[in-house]
Parts: sequence; structure tokens; C-alpha cells
Amino acid sequence: MALNIETFKNADLSAGWRPGNNPGGQTLFKALGHPATVPAARRLVEKLEKSEPLAIFDPTGAIGNFNAFFDLGNCKVAHYFVQRIEDLSTSFQGVQAEPISHVEALTGGTLFAIAYDWEKQFGPILHLIPDSVEVVSLDAMRLPDDMLTDPSNYLAPLNFATNFALLRDVTSTPSPQLHSKVTTANYWGLHGAPSAEMYLHLFDADGNTLAEWREPLGQPGALFAVDSQDVRQRFELGDFCGSLFMHAVGIAGHDIVKYALDVYGDDGRALSCNHDANAWPADFYAGLPAPKNGEKLTLFIQNSHPAPIPAGSVGINLMGSDSGGRLDQAVGPFATYELDVSTLVPDARWPAQLEIDAGRHFVRPRYECVQVKGNDVRRRLAHANVERTDLTPDPYIPQLGDTMGKGYIMPLPLPPIDQFSTHALPTPMARSQQELPLKIDLIDAGGETLASKFLGRVARHESACISLDDWIKEDGITLPSGHGHLEFLYDFRDGGEADGWLHALGRFEQRGSGHVSETIFGAHIFNTPTIYKDEPQSYINRPPGLTTRLFLRLADGQVPGRDVDTLCHLIYPSSLPWHATSSTTLILHNRNGEPVAEQQLTIACGGSRFWTYHEVFGESERRQAGSGAYIVIRDPTCRLFGYHGLLNGQDSFCLDHMFGF
Repeated sequence: MALNIETFKNADLSAGWRPGNNPGGQTLFKALGHPATVPAARRLVEKLEKSEPLAIFDPTGAIGNFNAFFDLGNCKVAHYFVQRIEDLSTSFQGVQAEPISHVEALTGGTLFAIAYDWEKQFGPILHLIPDSVEVVSLDAMRLPDDMLTDPSNYLAPLNFATNFALLRDVTSTPSPQLHSKVTTANYWGLHGAPSAEMYLHLFDADGNTLAEWREPLGQPGALFAVDSQDVRQRFELGDFCGSLFMHAVGIAGHDIVKYALDVYGDDGRALSCNHDANAWPADFYAGLPAPKNGEKLTLFIQNSHPAPIPAGSVGINLMGSDSGGRLDQAVGPFATYELDVSTLVPDARWPAQLEIDAGRHFVRPRYECVQVKGNDVRRRLAHANVERTDLTPDPYIPQLGDTMGKGYIMPLPLPPIDQFSTHALPTPMARSQQELPLKIDLIDAGGETLASKFLGRVARHESACISLDDWIKEDGITLPSGHGHLEFLYDFRDGGEADGWLHALGRFEQRGSGHVSETIFGAHIFNTPTIYKDEPQSYINRPPGLTTRLFLRLADGQVPGRDVDTLCHLIYPSSLPWHATSSTTLILHNRNGEPVAEQQLTIACGGSRFWTYHEVFGESERRQAGSGAYIVIRDPTCRLFGYHGLLNGQDSFCLDHMFGF
């Protein structure tokens, strides 16, 4: 059962994009479900349940959002008023809508207005409400002004820059100790926010509050990190695995909380890195790979709302099939449930793909795969991705080649082939996608396309997994640079349809250790002067936005006693010929956000570059940067796509895509 809330709406960015206002995000559900307002919301509902007669005024059709979180089923609703004439055909709890002009007929009781900034927004109609009627509004569950960036407009997107992270710290089990770390930077300060803060609320697996606190984000550009070990010590906690709710306050420029999540164990065999979780709970997620024999796959269901997830509301099935099962138990408000995927799809095996029916109950979920080979127990954590429900095939995409060259490109790294094996798997990521007409190109770091494989019209239920080892061996391919990248591209030689939401998963295995890492992302149009809808995209500008600013967090104690290095794989995809080489600057910052060193990189157009922190920056520069350092990757000439990770010698590694701001 899907939760009746509005969380995300696709938007045409070219129609009204501006920094700090993501037009696709819906703010109301964030405001209603904010953990700090839940006690006040429940007191409000208790008051409404005792109010007779009770009238509701719903000016924007938001009653479903409120009712989904805070059940009004015990309220005795006598009148349901609306403002929009087109809403007169609606009803709530069997009470037919009336125009708000009828409010004058009330003779007492309570009027519940589903609105924030009540008097400011609806002052012109207050004289219509009889003095005998008590008015209550959503302002009764409002955050204090010191938690708002713009107190004058409660639902302003910058007031609700929120996100969830999975935070875990386990030391009391027989297995190696497990920890986690959330890392970001005060990029809001770089956009002019003078004193940004982070409100943090940690829930345990049952949804109970373990800790609630606020921290300054430091000077502009300063590193900000939340380490589970520090949290455990600070609040004197035991083992925990739950949700960390994050709310950036007093910000500017961005209404999204972006972060990198590291999960690590003391023995180095649980090394993983993840992108942030997305702030908008979706109906469906895809890109969840089935386990191999001998692996255990766990999906972390982090209820992102103050209402329980009813039993039977979450399901998993094989992609392109209705076969699967549903979770037969409820998950409490803000609770985290560890679902053994094999209990719902017991026969699913790699390279099969799984689809998650999430019903808007939780943000983009993490999954953990535990691989056991004798005494060698390895863990990897990765995330599924949002499966769009609002897309249909775009008949214009097959014609884009005339003006957009390659058009949409889904780039995946091909790290040094002597150290890593690589598998690439296209993943359906929209409910309407019944096929993917594809080819895959293998490109050396120098930009030369070495081989191309036409995959045909890949059906939704197929798993067209490409082993790079097999491809290289069968075709006798030699990579001059020893590394490069892959590009999934639409190919309509046999017809087919596309929607632009092309995704693919990369699975990488370290040859020396057998450690595995996975990442998934979607296609974009890169480095063209022309614009199609909202492509080429940019983090800081409207399309075409042909510049790069990427954040690279560095290794910082993830494996005790080991000098773990940071890896980065930058790709310069180009839909049309662009600058022959990039003009890329790597700017090393200390934990306060102060630049301490720079290095230049050039990447061939259509090529890539795999590098490590220790390779590019010398020991004296690394010493000057110190603990908590990070790198900003800047290029004013082109849009680069990046992957980052950690390299623990030949014992383990991790890899995921990067983010920018």
C-alpha cells in the first residue's frame, strides 16, 4: 500500500531553475514528518479528536498528506471546506467538500486549517470565520524560527534541506567491529550562508530516539563528519543500527543534503562507500542485484516517516516479473528493519535484478551483501536507485543523434584491469521501460574507442551482464593505458524506444582479495552547446552548465593501523566533440576548508583518468593537509563524471559515484 503523500515531481528545469530551489522536491511532506515536530503534531491530533463540531479547511488539497502521517480517523468531521472550485467534487471521510465561503454558517467548534503561515496567507478571509469558532492550523506544529533559514516562508525549500543516513556501530558481536561515517562539507557557506548548522536526530532500530543535537558546520567549505564511534562515545550508547536524520539550517544555495557514507570494520573486510540517500521516498526502487550462491543479501528498510509501515506494504520481485513476496510485518515510525531478501525471493541469483515496491515509505535504501569463503567474511554496502513512475517513451530521442551526437551517455569506470575485474549490467529504472535498445563501448583512458558491442533491444526481464574479462579475452583487446571506461549508449539500429532514464550497475572485484564493490547511476547528455530538456545538467548552473565541481572525501582512519589511500576515477564523456583535453584542477583542502595545495590533470575528450591521493599529492602536501582533508575537483571547461573510493592495499577497496555542489 503506497503512502498518500507527494514526495517528488519531475520538473522542467529550463522553465524556472535557480540555485537553492530544486523544483522537483515537495516540501510539505518534509515539514509534516520532521522528527522535531512529531510530538506537537500528535498533541494537535488529540485536540482535534476532542473537538465537536470539527470543520476542516483544506486550501491546497493537502489533507491526504497530513492524514497519512497522523490518522484523523477518530475525528468527527462535520464540514470539509476547500478554496479551489475544482476541489468541490472531493470529500474527506465521507464528508463532501464545500466552498470556504460557507464557513460563515458555523456556530462554534473548531476549524482545522491545513496550512502553515495561516494568518499571513489567509488574513483576507479571517473576517468570515465566526468569533465562536476556534481556529487551529499547521502552525501548531511549526519548527522554531532558529531552525528555519527563511522564517517568513515556512515551506520554502531551503527550510527543509533534510536527508537520512544509515548509521551503525556494532562491537559486541563475534564478527569484526562495524562502524559508519557520514562526511560532507559546508558547501552552503560557499554560497553565502554565514553560520550554517546541522540538526541531527539519531533513531535506533525500533525508531526510538538515541540522541538529538545540533552542530555548527564551521567556516565556508569546512569538512563536516559524523562518525558512529564518536556518537557512541559522546552519548554513551551501546550497539546501534538505525537512521540518522540530518537537517541543514541557516543555509544558502542548495536545498539538498549531500554526503558520502563510509561503512568500515576494524579488520578492513567491511569497507564500503555510498552516495547520499535522496531526500524523497519513492514508490519503487530498482538496481538491486540478486546475490550469488553463498552470499546473504540484506535490505535496510529505513522508515522515513512518523507513521508505521503496515504489514504487506513492502515487496520485492524479480525485475519484469510479478514473482516475489511481501514483508508480512509492520515497521514502526522511523524504525529500521533488516530484511533478508532471500525470504521474499529465495531463488533469485546474480545477475538477476530485483525491484523494490517501497510505497513511498522510505528513502533510497542501502543493501548489504555478506560474502563468506571459509574464514574470510567480507561485506559490501551499496544502494538501489529511484525507479521513475512518471516517464513514458520519448519519440524524439532516436532523432537526437543529428544534433546531440552520442546523446545520452551512461559512463562506468574500468579501473586498472590488472588489479580489478569488472562487470557491467544495464538496469531498467522506470516502470514504463519494457526494453533498452543498447550498445556498449569500451574506451581506453586516452579516449580511443577500442571495441563496441551491440546488445540489441534488451527486454525488461533480461539481465544483459557484460564481463569485461571475457570481452577482452574473446576479442583480443589491449588497453594501452591499462584502464579506461565504458559507455552504455542508445542504439536504434533495430528500432526500439527510450525515455532518457538509462541506468547501469558496475560490479568490481579486487583480484588479490576477492573484495567486491558496486555502484549504479544514470545517463546524461554531456558537453554539448545545445540543450535538450534539462540536459546537459550542472550542479551550480542552468543547462548546459559545462563546468565541474566535485567533492572527494579522503581516507581518514577507516582501517586502523593502515595507511589507506583514496582512489578517484574521472571520466570526460562527451556527446559531441568538445575541448581536446580537460583543464582539471585538484584542490586539496584541510578540514577547515582552506586550500593547501593544487595539482593539474588533463583528461582526453572522451577519455578518463584513474588516480590516487598518494600518487598525485606528495607526502609533505598530505602532511600539511592533515586529518579531515578533502579535495575539490574543478574544471571550468567541461563537465566531468567521477567515481571515488578507498584502497586498502591489496586487501580491500570500495567505489561509488561522486557528488558535486
